Amino acid sequence: MNNELLEALNILEKEKNIGKEILLEAIETSLITACKNHFGKSDNVRVDMNPETCEYHVYQGKTVVEEVTDPVLEISLANAKMIHSSYNLGDIVNIEIKSKEFGRIATQNAKNVILQKIREEERKILCDEFYSKERDIVTGIVQRYIGRNISIDLGKVDAILTENEQVRGESFKPTERIKLYILEVKSTSKGPKVLVSRTHPELVRRLFESEVAEVRDGIVEIKSIAREAGSRTKIAVYSNDPDVDAVGACVGMNGTRVNAVVKELQGEKIDIITWNDNSAMLIENALSPAKVISVIADGEEKSAKVVVPDYQLSLAIGKEGQNARLAARLTGFKIDIKSETQAREAGDFIDYENDYEDMEEGYDDYEDDYAEDDYAEGDYEQEDYAEDEYLQDGDAEEGYEQDGYTEEDAQEYEDDGTDINDADDIDATDNIDDLDEMDADNREENAEDENGDYDSGYGDDIEENVEESVEENIEKSMEES
Repeated sequence: MNNELLEALNILEKEKNIGKEILLEAIETSLITACKNHFGKSDNVRVDMNPETCEYHVYQGKTVVEEVTDPVLEISLANAKMIHSSYNLGDIVNIEIKSKEFGRIATQNAKNVILQKIREEERKILCDEFYSKERDIVTGIVQRYIGRNISIDLGKVDAILTENEQVRGESFKPTERIKLYILEVKSTSKGPKVLVSRTHPELVRRLFESEVAEVRDGIVEIKSIAREAGSRTKIAVYSNDPDVDAVGACVGMNGTRVNAVVKELQGEKIDIITWNDNSAMLIENALSPAKVISVIADGEEKSAKVVVPDYQLSLAIGKEGQNARLAARLTGFKIDIKSETQAREAGDFIDYENDYEDMEEGYDDYEDDYAEDDYAEGDYEQEDYAEDEYLQDGDAEEGYEQDGYTEEDAQEYEDDGTDINDADDIDATDNIDDLDEMDADNREENAEDENGDYDSGYGDDIEENVEESVEENIEKSMEES
């Protein structure tokens, strides 16, 4: 048993992750190469090796002949008889070759063959490992800048983050850990060449898969992604389980899940919308946060006409057209956005006035705070503001006429400095009659509102107070005369 060789093979298998069978094959190849270098030929060389004990023997097959012309391939009958008496002409005699007989050059060549085989297997294993990670994300450590490219350490291999795959505005420091998307793996003589990206839309998908268990398990599906790296990303999600909210699952409690993705992307904004098989509904969702009045989508031509409120046009288009551009990429439709005014002028928009009123800015808050029922007839009366008594600042003329006076009379009293209630030409009897009528009206209204439950002395008290007031006004007027 060759214990030293067996131990060396076990160490290599653990450290390099190279199978023992491959190493034994490399040793066999190296021995044949050494024989070729030593004897000049290796066509008749055979190596027998025990994989359990790592014992090996090298044999050289020679043909028995009467007269030897090539000592490497032939052996004389006399010499063959010395090995074994049963050999005859034409037989093959296997003669064992001791590796100690090899020269220095042959031994060095055999060593190089073994090392070369080990390096090839290492490269192959690395390539296979990263081939399986292609189109996936990995964590790398920033090493250094090579011109405008960045060298990233991925553990057993270095990757290159080219300038085109870098997000504009992002800067990294050496030893900083970052997430990368593997674009392509190429096998070269120096090992696998890995190209990575920070701008690819699939990077966002993989980040959500790592953060959101529902996406990773397939319960929530990311249908489409549109990204402008470093600025904004829109993703459309769909839930295969009716009990799971797709958007809520991606956002997480208090936004923890989506914030983790945003942090990894260094503050890039992410819009999450609900996927809909209806193209018009999908386009409406894709244009969020802008509100949409109408969408007319043509599935065959992949085009859509969208009408938005006038005050929402700039929001629907976005800064430098970003919102509309991302919505078009997300849905796959060519989107033509017009304001309501533009659509009406073009004549390709029917009247949606009733629907538009529901979309007025602040309408929802107004409806919540001031419900229509709060102004029902009779509420003013319940708050001691009868319909005939409630006057706003701009209703002075109407108020004078309700009390039996014109605007000219009020102006005349104002010019004289006389209060209209102190006028000496007011007929007390007429006012009392008017009050009687008002009192009767109030009684009827209160009876209707309160089902007859009112104070029967209410009108008498008013009449008595008015009589006293009129008598005092008349006395004051007579004294002034």
